[in-house]
Amino acid sequence: MFHYNKIASSLSLAVLKRRKAHSFLVAEGAFQVCVELGWLFDDGMNLSFFSSKSRNLLARAFHAGKRFLNPSSGDIVFKAICVNLKRKRWSVLERLSPKLTSSLVSQVVCEFQNSPQLALDFYNWVGGLFPHSLDSCCTLVHVLVKSRRFHEALFLLRNLIAEDGTSPLVVLEVLIESYQRCCSSIAAFDSLVRACTQVGATEGAYDVIYNLRSRGCFITIHAWNNFLNHLLQLNEIDRFWNLYRGMGSFGYIENVNTFNLVIYALCKECRLVEAISVLYRMMKGGIFPNVVSFNIIIDAACRIGNLGLSLKLFKRMTMISGDFVWPNSVTYNCIINGFCKTGKLLLAEEMLHKMAKAGKKPSVRAYATLIDGYARWGSLEEALRLCDVMVERGLVLNNVVYNSILYWLYREGGIEEASLLLSDMIDKHIWPDQYSYAILTKGLCRNGNLTEALKLHSQILEHNLIHDSFSHNILLNYICKRKNMAVAKRLLGNMITRGLAFDVHTYGTMIDGYCKLGNTNDALQVFDWMIKMGEKPNLTIYNSVINGLCKMASTDAAEYIVDELRKRRLFDATTFNTLISGYCTGGQIDKVFNLTMEMKSLGISANRVTYNTLINLLCKCGCEEEAKELMKMMIVQGICPDFVTYTTLVTHFKKCSPDEVIALHDYMILKGVVPDQKTYDIIVTPLLLEEG
Repeated sequence: MFHYNKIASSLSLAVLKRRKAHSFLVAEGAFQVCVELGWLFDDGMNLSFFSSKSRNLLARAFHAGKRFLNPSSGDIVFKAICVNLKRKRWSVLERLSPKLTSSLVSQVVCEFQNSPQLALDFYNWVGGLFPHSLDSCCTLVHVLVKSRRFHEALFLLRNLIAEDGTSPLVVLEVLIESYQRCCSSIAAFDSLVRACTQVGATEGAYDVIYNLRSRGCFITIHAWNNFLNHLLQLNEIDRFWNLYRGMGSFGYIENVNTFNLVIYALCKECRLVEAISVLYRMMKGGIFPNVVSFNIIIDAACRIGNLGLSLKLFKRMTMISGDFVWPNSVTYNCIINGFCKTGKLLLAEEMLHKMAKAGKKPSVRAYATLIDGYARWGSLEEALRLCDVMVERGLVLNNVVYNSILYWLYREGGIEEASLLLSDMIDKHIWPDQYSYAILTKGLCRNGNLTEALKLHSQILEHNLIHDSFSHNILLNYICKRKNMAVAKRLLGNMITRGLAFDVHTYGTMIDGYCKLGNTNDALQVFDWMIKMGEKPNLTIYNSVINGLCKMASTDAAEYIVDELRKRRLFDATTFNTLISGYCTGGQIDKVFNLTMEMKSLGISANRVTYNTLINLLCKCGCEEEAKELMKMMIVQGICPDFVTYTTLVTHFKKCSPDEVIALHDYMILKGVVPDQKTYDIIVTPLLLEEG
């Protein structure tokens, strides 16, 4: 057992003998002894282990060291934390916690660069005591990135941007400030760009890239490719091309991933020949395309129905790449999917056999694609046969396979068969997921069994099988379509009781339901509630509200919303068509044609609804000839008139001769439009009466 008084006395004597030469070492030694024993001289609590005389001697020893080298209390606490953290003495660290500051946390995290797990553990422990500063968070990001723990670094950065609402440029500034202190790498800035793209902060990522450039610092080609890919996922093709063409000014040289993104962008624009030329350009520049390069083009060709091109590329990819690239499972799956979409199911199954012969074992995904193809084209027996083949080959049917067959059974009205399949699914311990329940709900509703759908929904809720609003929204949509808003309200109440949050689709369905019933005031109340709950309305919801306002002759209010949407560049043909219809109802003819001209100037093409609305307006004004000319213009623009177009024209052709009416009817048939009952009542009945 240690004799504490002797330790204190020896320390004091050592200080007195070697004041100038070794004062700091002695003080530090005394401190280390205390630390080793787990004591801390905080608030006099732990000095109670010493006698009064020993405490005085020990205090003099420390003061003697401080007089010459003056170690601050912060340095002492820092060393205490480091020593105890190394040994994972969390109970000792708990006693030190009142002395912790944000700057001290950053200092400790930086100190443990070579022990990133300890740094992370310490950071998380401190997070339970007080909120972290941005500096301590960025310091940890540097430590994690240096140790290649990118997943955790990205998690921290995503939280800063998405949860805490910190601007990416502010994060960048602090990362730069702590860069030298942590001896970090450019990968920290790469991680910031990636985090921005992952949380959808596109402008933030862009700002970071250009801010770094202004400082003479550049992210790596990998992060650059990540941002380009993000733009393609958002379908911002023009912006992608602008940035790609500016790569040279940033000093970047394309790698295989960059070229793959270029190929993908060209395929999204259906420029497949140019995409193939990129393959040759790559090889000319000494960069060999990989299997992904070919798969992108093959998949794009299949999606647009150009199976000839996809098969040619499939057969020649090995030759084109100089025996460097061979088809993989994804390649075969793309071809199988292409055949299935065009109804060439025998060729799709043949490709499945070729895949197996090539040594690529067909996966559940390959079979699921083929099964969905057979079911889609009405061959449910073949789809079920393939299910048996899967089982024979040791593959387990999953939710995707079952959901596909369930969907097509319900679509064909096979409710009993679907119920049997569902039972088989459960017997094999393949539990239905949210999509299964959504298919069941939708199938029952589509076949007119809304009561059964509601019963199923109640059973699902009783067993706590759904945890979001997905299935609720499907049921809510069918209830609103049947104009039963009372039941819809009860369903919403059920959601609230079970703690299920409304999403944008829930609000949108209710708003649209009320508007179609003419209950615009109720729709506006739901709209206001949506805003208060922090949900952002989408364009569909705005269009519903505009429609409701126009129906109650509040075109001024509708105009106000459209003006706001103009400022945000958030509108489509439906937005303008709805307002045009409102103007027509209110007899505001000048505004109708002004808005039509504005549509053209904004690059919004008039669609069938636009033309039908204008034709109806001209007919009501007695301008039958102008209405017919507008219909011809509609055809020239590649928009086929429908029965609404012809019914509108025929209904207003009161002054036309029977020959003109019949000519219009025949023209209608030649264009492939079948007249509705109302049209026949107007055309055929009067003519029969005349002949009689």
